[in-house]
Amino acid sequence: MGIFFSFSMILALVAVAFAGVKLANMQYVFGVVIPYAAVLTFLIGVVFRVIKWGRSPVPFCIPTTCGQQKSLPWIKHSRFENPSSTFDVVVRMAMEVFLFRTLFRNLKGETREGRVAYGSDKWLWLAGLVFHVTFFVVLVRHLRFFMEPVPFFVNLIDSLDGFMQVSTPHLLITGVVLLLAAAYLFFRRISVPQVRYISLASDYFPLFLIMGIAISGILMRYFTKVDIVRVKALTMGLVTLGPVVTDGVGVIFFIHLFLISVLLAYFPFSKLMHMGGVFLSPTRNMANNSRIKRHINPWNYPVKVHTYEEYEDEFRDKMKSVGLPLEKE
Repeated sequence: MGIFFSFSMILALVAVAFAGVKLANMQYVFGVVIPYAAVLTFLIGVVFRVIKWGRSPVPFCIPTTCGQQKSLPWIKHSRFENPSSTFDVVVRMAMEVFLFRTLFRNLKGETREGRVAYGSDKWLWLAGLVFHVTFFVVLVRHLRFFMEPVPFFVNLIDSLDGFMQVSTPHLLITGVVLLLAAAYLFFRRISVPQVRYISLASDYFPLFLIMGIAISGILMRYFTKVDIVRVKALTMGLVTLGPVVTDGVGVIFFIHLFLISVLLAYFPFSKLMHMGGVFLSPTRNMANNSRIKRHINPWNYPVKVHTYEEYEDEFRDKMKSVGLPLEKE
């Protein structure tokens, strides 16, 4: 049910953009008002989520570990599986963010001849890594529409991305690979029964939305041409707060821009915020030094305790009469 609802929502968004631009001539609304509103929603939403997470109390040492904690000198310590210092935490976080190390170690469970068996599932790790890397490269490549002069690293990335020199304009590999990686993640979600069972509309919608952005971008570049000069004038106007919308840009561009705006506005309120949440998760950003440093909950209210010494003083005669050992005679 979530699949059809999410897919219908994407079709509805495309229809709204097409009707608004092609039929109602609302180029200014879809080219200026909605992008500004989306960026503002994105910034306010991200700041709100980060502040909310940052203010959450973390009184205990709760890092997720899967290795030997630092203890006695003759016991081998798993530094990055069970970090005990800030440096170890930084290295662990870097491997998690840039290499998806936890996902690389993920196992696939299945039933074989009535028994549960576990095996490697590296395809998910590869698809996830490729998806995020290509998405980042595509974002960097698009900086050429928002900067003048275009930085050298943007031109360099664009050249490396299209090094195959296939078709005219030349084929940019990351755009196609991004679409394939997103498609793989979608088909895995519907083909694996366990994953399909726990999947909601909030899982399918961003995948469909990103695939819609990729498809509209590919159509705009290779099939339905748009006036790049006018597109650059519009995007530079948005950046410099002097937006100018000219005719002849093409409805496919406004559909592409509208889907991007929806993604930006949707981002802070969705699971996509794991991009920022991974840095603020105490299960990841804390050192497991509970054997080195005592962690005391600062919010604990004073509690009157009955120590063992007091207990022994109270029941000394009875304990001695039944032969129980005493610390003090």
